[in-house]
Amino acid sequence: MELQDVVPWGRSLAEYRSMFSLTDADLGKRILGCGDGPASFNAEVTAAGGHVISVDPVYAFSGFQIRSRIAEVYPTILEQLARHRGDYIWDHFPGVEQVANARMQAMERFLQDYELGRQQGRYVEAALPALPFENHAFELALCSHFLFLYSTQLNLEAHVAGTRELCRVAREVRIYPLVSLEGMESPHLGAVVERLHAEGIAARREAVNYRFQKGATDMLVLYKA
Repeated sequence: MELQDVVPWGRSLAEYRSMFSLTDADLGKRILGCGDGPASFNAEVTAAGGHVISVDPVYAFSGFQIRSRIAEVYPTILEQLARHRGDYIWDHFPGVEQVANARMQAMERFLQDYELGRQQGRYVEAALPALPFENHAFELALCSHFLFLYSTQLNLEAHVAGTRELCRVAREVRIYPLVSLEGMESPHLGAVVERLHAEGIAARREAVNYRFQKGATDMLVLYKA
């Protein structure tokens, strides 16, 4: 991965709670955050005494490099949000400025934690479909805004391989959202569930409270049947 290919955009623990219906009990589990990027989820849960390992290819870069890239792409992301504001629900965030402030706060919290977290092994450079962990190393894996969202960029086989790998390293997997960047339900969703079912992995779809991208109202929960 090249730094110029990275579009960093971080979310907070509060957003993770809503996206994945996380309870206090869930946050006490051994958690894998897949594709966390510059989210503050790891930093916030760790500060509260929890155990999270985040994986993302962006962790190949230093905090200084990630901060510089954030500053570079930030204006473009805001411009795109404003241009496509009709694709979003503005209940939680009154406007683009509020989204920007929330994202920057989350990314700043991440950056303050990042170098120490890397030394402690909490931020690991890795990507699906090959994660450097033992079978069932985690009780819960969370995959935010990657699988299914990038349905055009990632084909069905990539989705099957990615979800299978998450189920290998964690006893329970939660994926959000289930819609693509175009706002329609991922065309891969049904086939992924069918393929995993044949391998003894059960799936259920659950509504979540998080509301921002239109149509992104559910998460997928995967577990051994």
